Amino acid sequence: MTNRSAVDTIKGYFYQFDLTIKKILELKEDGESIIIEGIEDIDVKSTDEDTAIQCKYYAKSEYNHSVIAKPIRLMLTHFKESISSSLPAINYYLYGYFKRGQDKLTLPLDVQQLKERFLIYRKDNERYELHNILDLTDQELETFLKQLTININADDYDTQLTDIHNSFTAKFKCSLFQAEHYYYNNALQVIKRLATSNSIEDRTITKKEFLDEIDKSQLLFNEWFHIYKERKEINKSYRDEYFSTLNVSPFERFFLIEVDPSSYTRSYLKELLFIISNKWSKLSQRERNSYCPYVYIHKLDYSELIQLKGELITEQFRVIDGFDFSGASFNVNSVLQTATYHNNIKLKILNSLDDLILSLESSTKTREIYQFYLEEEYFDYNSAAVKHIKIPVEEIKDIKEII
Repeated sequence: MTNRSAVDTIKGYFYQFDLTIKKILELKEDGESIIIEGIEDIDVKSTDEDTAIQCKYYAKSEYNHSVIAKPIRLMLTHFKESISSSLPAINYYLYGYFKRGQDKLTLPLDVQQLKERFLIYRKDNERYELHNILDLTDQELETFLKQLTININADDYDTQLTDIHNSFTAKFKCSLFQAEHYYYNNALQVIKRLATSNSIEDRTITKKEFLDEIDKSQLLFNEWFHIYKERKEINKSYRDEYFSTLNVSPFERFFLIEVDPSSYTRSYLKELLFIISNKWSKLSQRERNSYCPYVYIHKLDYSELIQLKGELITEQFRVIDGFDFSGASFNVNSVLQTATYHNNIKLKILNSLDDLILSLESSTKTREIYQFYLEEEYFDYNSAAVKHIKIPVEEIKDIKEII
């Protein structure tokens, strides 16, 4: 498969996932539900009716009857099984996007058009008439047509996605950035989990369950979202949202950085620490409210942390860590001391999460936490007084692009 074909295939998956999200958001009652890969791609179970939806996305293809003929035949087969078993009637909805050719299909269909265009077909040089195979009368076919909706003029990919983002902003009273990077990202993760579950019960979710799962303060890491958007584009979005302010207030900022031990490079981490210190420190002699940032480095070997701090100090880059002498216990007051022009403290490095928690709890200033993680969050601090931003990254180099 070529790269272009792979992208088109992935976009088709996203289109169906997005339609699933859209249909959940359109449910009127919290207890109404959808099933993924039930009778069709999406089964909607509402108070008034049940609908089985088949989704087709052909952004570069022309519409032809043959493209939707098989899904319609499968729907008709299910229709026959339902009436034979006296099951409640359901509606069938074929939802498709095509680049062109929609004028080939005139709606609504009559029974003869249904037969000629979709039910009569050839396979292995044999002619088949599905309505006769299923022993369906014209009256029954009329009933099927009343339960069938065909929409081959569905919204394109971008329009559908924009509608979802707007629905999230309205529902959660959030910004477009939060709608896309938090709620939509989390929604994709939920839909992906449902779609890959084995049992139909595990592929079923109510509107309330869905909204509760995606309405989280943390962002769920989702590799699908990172395919949907280029890495640099994602990083720029985070930078614009959280790190674009030119006038930096004298807050206590805590930068939490996770490193991958298998690809760790001290020189790159040092460069990142220099950038953080430079951007979020004010140590001029005239500065009345001087300050510098805190850093906690997750998964960094302790012996390497000691060497890193020693190297920084050798390079005349003063750091403190709350340990005032060899063998001393952590002194939170020491690490909380104000960085000034005279003491030249440029960075406060916290050795452990326990030191981080004690520093956060002991500080009386405005605090902000910026947690960068590779796959799973490693720190949670529940305080209404503390801003806590959690940002997933693929590698430590992403942090430099973001900040």
